[in-house]
Amino acid sequence: MKTIKYIALFTLALGLSATSCKDAKKENIQKEPTTTVEKVVPEDLKWSERMMLSEMERFPDPTLLDFREKPKWSYTPGLVLGACSRVFEKTQKQEYFDYIYAYANTLIDSTGTIDTYSLEKQNLDMIKSGDVLLFLYPITKEERFLKAMQTLNNQLESQPTTSDGGYWHKKIYPYQMWLDGLYMAEPFHAKYAKDYIQDEAKKEKIYNHIVLQFDLIQKHSRDEKTGLLYHGWDESKEQKWANKETGNSQHFWSRGMGWYGMAMVDVLDFLPKNHPGYEKIIKYLNQYAEAVTKVQDESGLWWQVLDQGDREGNYLEATGTSMFTYTFAKGVNNGYLPEKYLGIAKKAYNALLENLVTVEANGVVNLNQCCAVAGLGGNPYRDGSFEYYIGEDIRSNDPKGTGPFIMASLELNK
Repeated sequence: MKTIKYIALFTLALGLSATSCKDAKKENIQKEPTTTVEKVVPEDLKWSERMMLSEMERFPDPTLLDFREKPKWSYTPGLVLGACSRVFEKTQKQEYFDYIYAYANTLIDSTGTIDTYSLEKQNLDMIKSGDVLLFLYPITKEERFLKAMQTLNNQLESQPTTSDGGYWHKKIYPYQMWLDGLYMAEPFHAKYAKDYIQDEAKKEKIYNHIVLQFDLIQKHSRDEKTGLLYHGWDESKEQKWANKETGNSQHFWSRGMGWYGMAMVDVLDFLPKNHPGYEKIIKYLNQYAEAVTKVQDESGLWWQVLDQGDREGNYLEATGTSMFTYTFAKGVNNGYLPEKYLGIAKKAYNALLENLVTVEANGVVNLNQCCAVAGLGGNPYRDGSFEYYIGEDIRSNDPKGTGPFIMASLELNK
């Protein structure tokens, strides 16, 4: 009996010990502080605002957009802030206007001089941030913004050209037209002419020259077999990247084609509908959309080198995909493209959200798998090879992706 009694007591002690341990653990768990991460970007907003607020969180100073260490007048802030102006127009939230204003306020002095800008360099990339001024001046009526716009227009009036009138991409890249250049310069030039050139003959001359840029790119850069356009064309055929017979670069680069698509749908906003170039650009856009759709991956995304999807090292890329999505969505919304392209845009957009967009605990949105930069020539020399395009840095939140993503989000939310 004693043995049974001792066993019973021992069992009871064990039970009490285990219970007290459990209680202690419970007590410890209850004492541990619960950590809640503050949402700096609310998740109940549309993706356009979520990405714009994420950019503002990453770059509180808009002059440092594109991971800069010091302010610079460049095309990448112009791209994101142009997208921001559309978010402002949609929401009327002051914070977006203030963010845009801060960029121009910092870089343009009281005389209208643009800090870090050089007209002598004749660089088409520098025109893109003129879109910020086209947005700000009618609201603020600050004379310095008008003078800065006039400076950028003066650059286009004096920009060196190929023998048939195509803008050189930059003075340091003589005789070369790049797809990029049409987006950098032509939407600005068309809106500036529409709103600020009073002389009708001069205005018509600018419109004609704008349409000529598209005509020449189609003539020199479009591949008849695929309908895709080569990144660059060298009239002199002297560049190492240029085909000695055609002057074209070797490959169809996703973002290069993206720039061109956005150039077409944005220029059509300002070109008069009765101008003969209006219907011509719509025709080019439809040819383009057909060609781009043929090389879309089954996932809905597009490859860095568009027609080499199965080649080792190639990857599905976010900036070009965002640009195509915007181009197709806006093209349909504005009646330039058939309805079927809206389905293609939605498929691409959903693929971006599923595969290349991530959201941090604080609500900040990231766009991943962006080609950081790509060009032709220069120093060190960029030879335009497949290995070159796939070998450039890949990063998250490149403004050349976030800007078009915001604009695509707006178009698809209509």
